[in-house]
Amino acid sequence: MVRVENLTKRYGSFLAVDNISFAVQRGGVLGFLGPNGAGKTTTIRILSCFHPASGGSATIGGYDVFRQSIDVRRRVGYLPESTPLYPEMRAREYLQFRGKLRGMSRDERTSGIRRVAERCWLGSFIDRPINQLSKGMKQRVGLADAMLHDPDLLILDEPTIGLDPTQIRETRNLIKDLGERHTVMLSSHILSEVEQICDQTIIIAAGKIVATGSPQDLRDRFSEQGRVVAEIKAEHKDIEEETRKITGIQQVTLADANGWVRTTVSAKAGCDVREDLFKLAKEKNWALRELRREGATLEDFFIKVTAEQQTVRAQ
Repeated sequence: MVRVENLTKRYGSFLAVDNISFAVQRGGVLGFLGPNGAGKTTTIRILSCFHPASGGSATIGGYDVFRQSIDVRRRVGYLPESTPLYPEMRAREYLQFRGKLRGMSRDERTSGIRRVAERCWLGSFIDRPINQLSKGMKQRVGLADAMLHDPDLLILDEPTIGLDPTQIRETRNLIKDLGERHTVMLSSHILSEVEQICDQTIIIAAGKIVATGSPQDLRDRFSEQGRVVAEIKAEHKDIEEETRKITGIQQVTLADANGWVRTTVSAKAGCDVREDLFKLAKEKNWALRELRREGATLEDFFIKVTAEQQTVRAQ
């Protein structure tokens, strides 16, 4: 559905996007992540035909973003982070206007507005002036606009900003549902949100793609560092001295936990030391009430890889 090859964007001497390449298959939800200034929004704007690129190529549905932009725009729905709306218009009037700009017939506009009003929970608010709507409701109008022409690709930049918890949950469910019929490219700083609804993830930092894969793949990759937590009843010095003898353990951290010693150990990549810790506790006759591999989150992996890339760029 989306193919990007050697895409580059410069602003004067600043390299915002640095020769990136990726492909997105039809269907599903892709999380496109990166810290501020990573090149994430620039890439999205290039794919949405808002900005030209300095080099490389990009196609959507087989159409060239640079040479066939009208065909691309017919197949893309874009919800920017700051939704551009006409405050003096009523929501229905605005959607009618946007449908006309897209060349939709009267019947197509009528059925399209009915469909998106229901899916975006606009209800009676659809006939209110936009300047009387809350921020969350304006976000819903923007999402309805992006969906109005039933596009093949939906690009959503922070779609849950300004929504209340119930609306956030409903919007996440909607995005997952949309991923069954459309290709959805989701940009979000809420990493727990990405973990819940995205099938695949691309992380960009300092203009370069630093990681790709499913959220579970990325968590597992970070977990390979072998961080294990155990709660043991024994003397601090004995625990530290004996655990450091286990092959592969690189770091041991101890903390009091209501009469127990919470022992956190970090091992070399690929080393799972849980069995060795259990055998040690049994051999030393230490009471052991917890032994687990500490689960990594997408946030852990995100912080690690983006920090590494920022360090490389600064050198």
